[in-house]
Amino acid sequence: MKYIRHFSEIGVADTGIVGGKNASLGELYNHLSPLGIKVPGGFATTAEAFRLFIQENQLAYPLKQLLLKLDLAAYDNLAEVGKACRGLLLAASLPDALQEELLAAYRGMDASMTASVAVRSSATAEDLPEASFAGLHESFLNIHGEQALLQAVTRCFASLYTDRAIKYRIENGFPHSQVALSVGVQKMIRSDSSCSGVCFTLEPETGFSNVVHISGVWGLGENMVQGTVIPDEFLVFKPTLNAGKNALLQKTLGSKEKWMRFSDDKSTAGIVNTDTPEDMRGEFVLKDKEVLQLARWAVTIETHYERPMDIEWAKDGLTHELFILQARPETVHSKKREPVFNEYRLKGNYPLITKGMAIGGKIVSGTARILNTPSEATRLQPGDILVTALTSPDWDPFLKKAGGIITDKGGRTSHASIIAREMGTPAVVGCGDATQKITEGMQVTISCAEGKEGYIYAGRGEWTEEVITPGSIRMPGQVAPMLIISDPDKAFLWSFYPNKGIGLLRMEFIINNVIRIHPMALVQYAALQDVKEKEQIERLTTGYKDKRQYFVEKLAEAVATIAAAFYPKDVIVRMSDFKTNEYAHLLGGSRFEPREENPMLGFRGASRYYHPLYRDGFGLECAAMKKVRDEMGLTNVKLMIPFCRTVDEGRKVVAVMNKEGLVQGMNGLEIYMMAEIPSNVLLAAEFARIFDGFSIGSNDLTQLVLGVDRDSEIIAPLFSERDPAAMKMIAEMIHQARNKGKKIGLCGQAPSDDPGFAEFLVKEGIDSISFNPDALLKGIANMVDAERKKMSLSE
Repeated sequence: MKYIRHFSEIGVADTGIVGGKNASLGELYNHLSPLGIKVPGGFATTAEAFRLFIQENQLAYPLKQLLLKLDLAAYDNLAEVGKACRGLLLAASLPDALQEELLAAYRGMDASMTASVAVRSSATAEDLPEASFAGLHESFLNIHGEQALLQAVTRCFASLYTDRAIKYRIENGFPHSQVALSVGVQKMIRSDSSCSGVCFTLEPETGFSNVVHISGVWGLGENMVQGTVIPDEFLVFKPTLNAGKNALLQKTLGSKEKWMRFSDDKSTAGIVNTDTPEDMRGEFVLKDKEVLQLARWAVTIETHYERPMDIEWAKDGLTHELFILQARPETVHSKKREPVFNEYRLKGNYPLITKGMAIGGKIVSGTARILNTPSEATRLQPGDILVTALTSPDWDPFLKKAGGIITDKGGRTSHASIIAREMGTPAVVGCGDATQKITEGMQVTISCAEGKEGYIYAGRGEWTEEVITPGSIRMPGQVAPMLIISDPDKAFLWSFYPNKGIGLLRMEFIINNVIRIHPMALVQYAALQDVKEKEQIERLTTGYKDKRQYFVEKLAEAVATIAAAFYPKDVIVRMSDFKTNEYAHLLGGSRFEPREENPMLGFRGASRYYHPLYRDGFGLECAAMKKVRDEMGLTNVKLMIPFCRTVDEGRKVVAVMNKEGLVQGMNGLEIYMMAEIPSNVLLAAEFARIFDGFSIGSNDLTQLVLGVDRDSEIIAPLFSERDPAAMKMIAEMIHQARNKGKKIGLCGQAPSDDPGFAEFLVKEGIDSISFNPDALLKGIANMVDAERKKMSLSE
């Protein structure tokens, strides 16, 4: 056959013949199907077939004349010229020779002639076959019968002249006449009665490469691409996946408000988009084992192509089998060589208008333009903030003008999100009410620098911007710089910072911000009396029959995400150290917390873990950490006990952890202690018999050595880690730990703020110093300088 190539006959080397999309399908079908990855079969028309179509219908000259009329400055008549070009192709006839080969190949797919197929466009440049034209052309699904197939092929040919495709070729220097269009015809997977989605073999926001990011919706995936719904999201960790562990780091339930399916009703063009039943909205589209199967396939595909990949998947509602529909190279992060990033920090406070999902990490201010359709895009001036319900590929020719994008609908894999990443434009998607709360011409600030959530503030904000090139930063040679973090949303970004791991992960941050419920309120949920609190807890724990599992899974997901971001470096997780007044503010907390005059010195830290008032709550913390280490395989997680007053208390806590399955030494488990009480220093040798290492909590230790309440404004000037008494305690703790061969670190702000304090720690022989991310670079510089001075003194 001259004008048709079956998938079995093509691969990536044939991009110039059948375009990138079809060449990749052939590659998948030929090389990855034998490895167990299910890929639907099919065939593709060649670039030569398209050229024959243009030649026999004598379309080259009229197309050229139409395109000469295009206003290349403002593109004001782009819609008019594009429509006329498409009209020429739609009115033309497919050559007989092409029709004959098309129908023969179609009949070969299904002898009964009942085959339902997907008909997809795949463009290629004559002299530049590697060029990417992704998302510019049309695809048609659920095509039945010979005449419908021929019509769909013609419509694909015509889509070479969509408005966005015309503008893309001009802006990227591709002569229109050198671009041809191949049409892929692929067996239809009936995901309309099941689910579909996409996966990236890296984290799409930061480019962190050790995870597979999967998203999915009920029915056809177009709802997700258009941003009509918020999909489910799953994050899988590659190293532990390869080791056979439960590598599913995170599951985020999307709202999935709409369900797109096929219909026999011709008035709906064969597709209906109905409301998703409530019970299905609260259900994940994939079971855990299916998520892991897709992740394994994705890793296999990435390994074959030797680059990060963007993959489409679908589950057939008839056979319940998973399929890979196509795979293409990821185009945003894979082009970057050395990680260089800009860190933005908003200055001051501004009125919050609304919030959604953050795309990118930038901050930008501008004038809001409320636009409903691409036809209104001429009102968008360079730097304006586009505010709309959702975007589609028809917006593409105009989006480069936007300084930022805000949408009511959509998720991280919606069209607006994908385009924003490619352009490096900050976007906040899925706000729900942005077009109602933001008014035309309003000055707004988009902040995508605060984690997963993006915020829209009123007014023009001010911010700082710091360029960080980790590879150019000189690191200390003896003392390990570590981080203090507890926010899983920023873990992948912070992993690119120069570091030797996490010296302090505060568990209470996760409990407060992610879980939000007192653990004992989940243990004794049935006994709760407050109706309103119980309703709030019920909403947060939707889908969990056993409320305790909500705590265990959410805590495990958050810690595992951070541990995966820094794997295989140590991540030291401090078990919860809320004070009673802080615990009481959690949902259901007031029922379980005693009132104390001085919570700072009260029922906190280790004393809670074996006490009847909290023993079962600590059991949930242990269950989560056991899941992270033993089930998920993240054995780089070490555990740390805070505010351990006596040696006997230390033994009690370790014994309780033993009963909960966290056995010291098993599977490499190390248990550390915070050294923050004078008794910890005075009896350091005895504590060293129980614990594997120490981390000096300089704030509490200074407070207790000097008898200064660090929360008191009146005596705040007396609080200083540089006080001789505090420094003597710190030095003694370092010496005692080193004498016993135990690791010793310090967590605090002082070594970054005060070069002299950093010099003191290095001189005394500290093993590591942990900093908040905003203080890390300054702290590293102080450490390097301190090591240099220490070396010069020894010489």
